[in-house]
Amino acid sequence: MNNAEIVIQAMREAFGANEYPGDNFLQGSFEGSEPYTVVAPFKGRQDWQSLDAPLLDANEAALSFFSVAGLRFFLPAFLVADVREALQTAEPLFVLVHGFSDVSITHPTKTRAFVRKTGRTAFVNPRRYGGMTFYDYARWRLSAFTREEARAIVAYLKYKRDSDPLDLHTQEIKAALNLFWLERAENAPPAESLRQHLAEEAEYLAAISEDQSFTNP
Repeated sequence: MNNAEIVIQAMREAFGANEYPGDNFLQGSFEGSEPYTVVAPFKGRQDWQSLDAPLLDANEAALSFFSVAGLRFFLPAFLVADVREALQTAEPLFVLVHGFSDVSITHPTKTRAFVRKTGRTAFVNPRRYGGMTFYDYARWRLSAFTREEARAIVAYLKYKRDSDPLDLHTQEIKAALNLFWLERAENAPPAESLRQHLAEEAEYLAAISEDQSFTNP
């Protein structure tokens, strides 16, 4: 297999068994109509591997408006399509690297030149989130991925880094790898621990239900 095929296979192995979160748990933002519009086409799509590139391109903003569960389930569809070079407008790389390095631009006005900054040390929205930076937000949102999923994402990031002859995103990818993804790939909870936790919770709830049935005939 070539490098692209290796990354795609890694995605299938890491994400292939994930359960669909449910229609009511896909949307993470409810401000304005855009989040609903771009997330709605993914409702009922219980097999992310069946999604085609035109659908992903047409609703690329969903990557920003998915809930954490929605992002975890549908992100691999975007990553696989990207590796296949099938996407025209969607840029899933941004979701994985934004918040780990700073980007600044100078905006001159009549009175002075303002430096506008986004990325690692920039505040998300102090009125709502206080001292939360985009770095804090990225770590929180991306912490949903298990060890196996993070390893597949690392493979994708390295593939994107090595296949970027103009180095357009090299520094962003390196920062994301060094500040988050490499460590996540080594120390995140493995998928088996999630399955074990869910099984234990189900057993516990069943026991409680049985106790309540016994005490309340």
